[in-house]
Amino acid sequence: MSNRDLKILVIDQDALRASILQDGLREAGHSDVVVIAEMHDLLRRIQEIGPDVIVIDLENPNRDVLEQMFQVSQAVQRPVAMFVDKSDASMIEAAMDAGVSTYIVDGLRKERVKPIIDVTISRFNAVDRLRRELEETRSQLAERKVIDRAKGILMKSRGLSEEEAYRLLRKTAMDQNRRVAQVAESLVTAAGLLGG
Repeated sequence: MSNRDLKILVIDQDALRASILQDGLREAGHSDVVVIAEMHDLLRRIQEIGPDVIVIDLENPNRDVLEQMFQVSQAVQRPVAMFVDKSDASMIEAAMDAGVSTYIVDGLRKERVKPIIDVTISRFNAVDRLRRELEETRSQLAERKVIDRAKGILMKSRGLSEEEAYRLLRKTAMDQNRRVAQVAESLVTAAGLLGG
């Protein structure tokens, strides 16, 4: 999907600011722009619209709004750019913790919209890639621990070396068309049930 094919949702309670954003997005070649002015039932409305990017413009974000953005960003996993008129370090940190990809203070000008959207998407993609890599690493570590426990059970119960225990797990996995970690998990679970 090219940046020009993006569906962009603008959330702004101020019609004038929303029109500036909408004009900037259209001038940047984004024709699929939806504007909503109400924060009420925001998550449901965002899910119905299904945007690729969310742009929220607030005069002065408060903790309630940031908490709502945290819930939204966790649920929809989309790039979020937030424009604010004033801020402080704690609000910036809270916004970033809430999943906001780009936080722009006093920067709402039509000509800045396109580069800000580009940066927002790039930053979201980079953070999302890191999050996926972290989840994958955690999963691999958990699998390794289960495999080590299963090898230990086999070594103790059958008097096998570590290498022999792993070969047995691998052969069983191939015979059953399963992953080694799945066989190991089954063995650990069975050993737990049998008190082993």
